[in-house]
Amino acid sequence: MTRHVMRLPDLGEGTVSAEVIAWKVAPGDVIREDAPLVEMSTEKAVVEVPSPVGGRVVALGGKPGDVIAVGAELAVFELDSAAVSAAPAVAASPAAAPTPARTTAAAGTVVPPSGRVRASPATRRRAFEAGIDLAAVRGSGPQGRILKLDLDRARAGSPGITEIPVIGVRRLIAQRMAEAKRVAPHFAYVEEVDVTELEALRVALNSRRPSGAAALTYLPFIVRALAQVLAEFPQCNAHYDEKRNLILRHAAVHAGIATQTPDGLKVPVVRDVLAHDREGLVAEIRRVSEAARAGRARREELTGSTITVTSLGKLGGIVSTPILNLPEVAIVGVNKAVERVVALDGKIAIRRMMNLSSSFDHRFVDGFDAAAMIQALKVRLEHPTEIFGE
Repeated sequence: MTRHVMRLPDLGEGTVSAEVIAWKVAPGDVIREDAPLVEMSTEKAVVEVPSPVGGRVVALGGKPGDVIAVGAELAVFELDSAAVSAAPAVAASPAAAPTPARTTAAAGTVVPPSGRVRASPATRRRAFEAGIDLAAVRGSGPQGRILKLDLDRARAGSPGITEIPVIGVRRLIAQRMAEAKRVAPHFAYVEEVDVTELEALRVALNSRRPSGAAALTYLPFIVRALAQVLAEFPQCNAHYDEKRNLILRHAAVHAGIATQTPDGLKVPVVRDVLAHDREGLVAEIRRVSEAARAGRARREELTGSTITVTSLGKLGGIVSTPILNLPEVAIVGVNKAVERVVALDGKIAIRRMMNLSSSFDHRFVDGFDAAAMIQALKVRLEHPTEIFGE
């Protein structure tokens, strides 16, 4: 019998490391060559890595949430052709499932120490933030001093606390959001748009759609109108390449559609928006969004956007401050449309109004240009028949 050490391969696009999401095997399992071994998360997508050999799993190189460098040991196999040929390809082992959200329960009685509570200021701060009474924690340090491990033990014994590992897509979202806010000086611009005519057009078009066809929303009109006005404002349809210190302006508009999924926020991409007619754009937005929600989106469908549109639909509120989808320099946020009382031509009127809350990277987009771009988008949305030439 011989041993085979598998090292994490390059998972594409210059990946230098990847995060373990879920093992499909456990030590002791027998696996066939090319059977699913592990799910790994890169910066672009979750990738299922197959076993390069058939054999018995001896050791695994990390647990869910660990980040493994390309070239580092991922798994060790014991090669035994007879055992492999007789065994079926393994399914996900219960012991190897991803770490679930864990609700802790009381883990025994905590006896309060006598006398003064001994703890460092940092420990006291952690206890305060966690809502733990230090007087009820037994310290294991010198003279009963409460250490961090004592606090962790007490937290684990507190009823009603749910511990959720931050791994996979959620960790990636957290890292990207933090990076975007840290490196890009955001500024927000909010404009009110009268979408009364757009609503009337939408209703009229929906009344003529085939039975069973999905209803039109505002999104295809917004995405198309945005692509049209960006021809006048190329500085907003751009990437900042930090490594080369270059602004990359794009001729085509590849719109990122911020999409909420069971795994967190993903941004599937509609390529070359202006190449689609109305029904083609409607279908493509739906296709990439549904693929993202179902976890079927390919890596290339989740990369390459030049500007992002984010909308909470009916939950869109009045104003929002979206965070840039780096390396993009602009993002357009769509708030909900509601009827409001407004002044129109010197008279009081009820109109359907919607706010656009957008953010820009102030290093590369000036306030004047951002405002002018949103104003141009406003004009197009208030004259919707011109968007698709209805």
